[in-house]
Amino acid sequence: MRIDLPDVGAYTLREPVSWPVVATPASSRIVYAAAHVVADPLGDNTPGSPAAVDWEATLRFRRHLWSHGLRVADAMDTAQRNMGLDWAATKELIRRSAEEARAYGDPAALVSCGAGTDHAPGAADLNTITAAYAEQIETVQSAGAGVIVMASRQLARAASGPADYHQVYGKLFGLTDRPVILHWLGEMFDPNLAGYWGSRDVAAATDAFLELIHAHAAMVDGVKVSLLDEEHEIGLRAALPEGVKLYTGDDFNYPSLIRSGSHALLGIFDAIAPAAAAALRELDSAQAGDEAERERALAAYEEILAPTVPLSRKIFEAPTYNYKTGIVFLAWLNGHQDAFAMVNGAQSARSLRHLSEVFRLADQAGLLTDQELAVRRMKALLEVNGL
Repeated sequence: MRIDLPDVGAYTLREPVSWPVVATPASSRIVYAAAHVVADPLGDNTPGSPAAVDWEATLRFRRHLWSHGLRVADAMDTAQRNMGLDWAATKELIRRSAEEARAYGDPAALVSCGAGTDHAPGAADLNTITAAYAEQIETVQSAGAGVIVMASRQLARAASGPADYHQVYGKLFGLTDRPVILHWLGEMFDPNLAGYWGSRDVAAATDAFLELIHAHAAMVDGVKVSLLDEEHEIGLRAALPEGVKLYTGDDFNYPSLIRSGSHALLGIFDAIAPAAAAALRELDSAQAGDEAERERALAAYEEILAPTVPLSRKIFEAPTYNYKTGIVFLAWLNGHQDAFAMVNGAQSARSLRHLSEVFRLADQAGLLTDQELAVRRMKALLEVNGL
C-alpha cells in the first residue's frame, strides 16, 4: 500500500503487525497509560470554550487500554488539563472513568486521576491553594479512583521556597485515604511550572522533593517524573525510600528506564499501547525464565520498543506541550474516534509536515492497526489541506 507524503513523496507502508490483545497486566512493572479525551466533533470546541466531550468514544478508548492490560492515568496533562479541559468536564471524566473501570475490577487499581488546582486559577496564597487541592482530591476519592497529586501552576507562582511546598503537600497527605502518586512535570511540558519544588536548579529541587517524600513515605505510592533526563531519573530512583516507586514519565528514554527498573506513567503509551503491552510481556518472561529465555525475551523487548522511540520523540518534540495533538491524531488514524478534533481546537497545534511524519513513523513501528483506514484518513487530511 502506498501514499504520497509531504517531504517524502511516494511512501510504501510496511507489512502490518497483528498485536495480541491480552488483558492480564504485566507482573514485572506497574504501567499506566495517560489517556486523552475525545472531543465531540459537533461541539463548540473553539479555543476558550468549555470542553465538549464525546463521552462514549472517550470511555471506549479507556476500554482499549484496559484490554491490553494497562492501567489508565486520567484527567492528566494528556487529557488537556490546563489546555482546554475545564473543571466541569474534568469532574465528569473522573466520575465516568472510575465507574467504567468497575466492570473490570477495583477502580483504584485500574485508574488513577489527577488532582490539582486548575479550577482556582486566581488562588494566590497557600491556604487557598491547599483548599483547591483538597476539593479535587475529594472528587477523585469519591469516585473510587487513585489520586495523582498534580503539579500546581498556582503553587509554583505563590511559593517562595521549598518550605511552602512542604507545607501544602504535608497537609494534603492528611486528606488522602491511601498512598498517592506525586507528579513532577518539567517546564518543557508546562513553562508555568518552572522552579517547581522551590528552585530552578534541578539538583536543589530534587533535594527538596526527596526531603518531602522521605518525611511522608508511608503515604507516597510513587513519583511520576517528566523531566526527559535519563541520568537524573536513575539517580532519583535510587534515592527514593524503600517501597516508593519511580513511574517514568520520560517519553524519550522509556525503554531503557523501564528495563532498568522504573515503572511507567506515560502519555506515549496512549498511542503505542499494543506494542507497549507486548514488550512488557517479554520483560515478564525475561524475569521469570532461565538465562537463554532472558536473552531472547530482552532482545524481543528491545526489538518491539526500538521503533516506537523515533515516533515518540517526534510526537513530543518542542514545543513538547503540544504532544497531545499527535496522540489524538494517531487515535483518529487507528479508528478509535471518528474525527481529528480536540477540545480547545488543539488539533491545529502541529503542522501538516509534523503529522505526516508521525504517520510514517507510526507505520514503521507497526502501529497503524488498520492500514486501509489510516491511509484513507491521511489522504483526506492531505486533500482538505490542498494536497
